[in-house]
Amino acid sequence: MKIPYINILLFVLTFISTLTVGAMHEGINVFEEPIKIYKGLPFSIALLLILLFHEFSHYLASKKHRIEASLPYFIPVPPPLSLFGTFGAVIRMKSPITTKNALIDIGASGPIAGFIISVIATIIGLSFSRIAPVQDTANLISLGDSLLFKGLTGLIIGTVPDDHDVYLHSVALAGWIGFFVTSLNLIPIGQLDGGHILYALLGEKHAMVSKLLVGVMFLMGFLLWEGWIIWGVLLIVLGFRHPPIVYSELPLDPGRKIIGWISLAIFVLTFTPIPIKIV
Repeated sequence: MKIPYINILLFVLTFISTLTVGAMHEGINVFEEPIKIYKGLPFSIALLLILLFHEFSHYLASKKHRIEASLPYFIPVPPPLSLFGTFGAVIRMKSPITTKNALIDIGASGPIAGFIISVIATIIGLSFSRIAPVQDTANLISLGDSLLFKGLTGLIIGTVPDDHDVYLHSVALAGWIGFFVTSLNLIPIGQLDGGHILYALLGEKHAMVSKLLVGVMFLMGFLLWEGWIIWGVLLIVLGFRHPPIVYSELPLDPGRKIIGWISLAIFVLTFTPIPIKIV
């Protein structure tokens, strides 16, 4: 078996970049105190586990349906170019997807697996997070809340006073990123994971829904967060249409339909309309 040197190198570089971000979150200047970079381990391990479960679930689902796919390619992005140390990971599909059932399995398996690990990381991290006065966090980046993250915060931390905010433990931050990545992947447009799922559920209607949702994304970009405009442009470049399935006449199993709608429900729960803002 050929050793996947590029995949290994990218993973190591992503580990280093996320380790650096995690240490910086703990207040460490890694240039002045490089030996203390180990303090970024909780963040790095939690985030990499989320990404690994996500991508390898795609990979294993592809193997299950005898569809050729690459191992994950991690995307390292050192700070300050990225607040998270990575832009995630991708796998390349090397052969066409054969059935709607395979499309649901491959499209939904990654987000669901990553979502489960994100929930665990969020619960653990919020248990170690603290409430701080707003003036103590002034001029820092504030993260928006998805429905689920807001609910878990209220359940674990309780009510946050108006003049206070939650200072996330690094593992909770990894969980937040996991939710954010899950929601981005589950946007039901084009060839994103959500696009795969929507195509399996709706067939050719998928393209019309994709165009409508890109319009909504541009509207959110003007009204809520400029980053959605960038995503809208990117999705236009990637295209609205989905490659055809080899055996499109084969029906979708009822159980796979349920998994598909559960995945889209996860999208709603994890979607953050205003992900990032300056306090």
